[in-house]
Amino acid sequence: MEFSSKLLERAVNEMAQLPGIGRRTALRLVLHLLKQPKEQTQFLSESLQTMREEVKYCKSCHNISDVLLCEICSNEKRNHQIICVVEDIRDVMAIENTGQFRGIYHVLGGKISPIDGIGPSQLTIASLVEKVKEGNVTEVIFALSSTMEGDTTNFYIFRQIQHLNVKTSTIARGISVGDELEYADEITLGRSILNRIPFENTMKSN
Repeated sequence: MEFSSKLLERAVNEMAQLPGIGRRTALRLVLHLLKQPKEQTQFLSESLQTMREEVKYCKSCHNISDVLLCEICSNEKRNHQIICVVEDIRDVMAIENTGQFRGIYHVLGGKISPIDGIGPSQLTIASLVEKVKEGNVTEVIFALSSTMEGDTTNFYIFRQIQHLNVKTSTIARGISVGDELEYADEITLGRSILNRIPFENTMKSN
């Protein structure tokens, strides 16, 4: 792809680094921005810069937040005895959209994947275990996508907390094996939360 401008080429190259954005799509987006008023491009640039500099991670659940304790964790109407373990913020948003879960979350920041060099120490598993050890948690729901990496992560966490007298469950397999949680429709995901099953049962069936 030949460019008549080095500035254009640089912008396209940077845009193409985003997930799911190829060079042709990046070019289309950059050309669209060039056609917009300068103020609009400036607003976009400033919002991204502000987000990058000021965004925080909740000190309790590790969800992305504007403050040190996110709105979910600080909400006294939520059931703080039930923790739903998810991979990232997209899964929190997906489950919240169902309106079926009133507990709190714990965002791992990924899944155990030795091939990708991601081990337990790269995730927030240790802080989850410490939270359960405090004794206020009655149930931990595993809501990771039903992939090999997700199942491996579930099992690892289960082994860390199985002696702590806490109920462990996993979302019902209304979610197809191999599917990512964020792409599930709200009704299916909501039912999977409501009809969750003991985690031990999933090991017996494997």
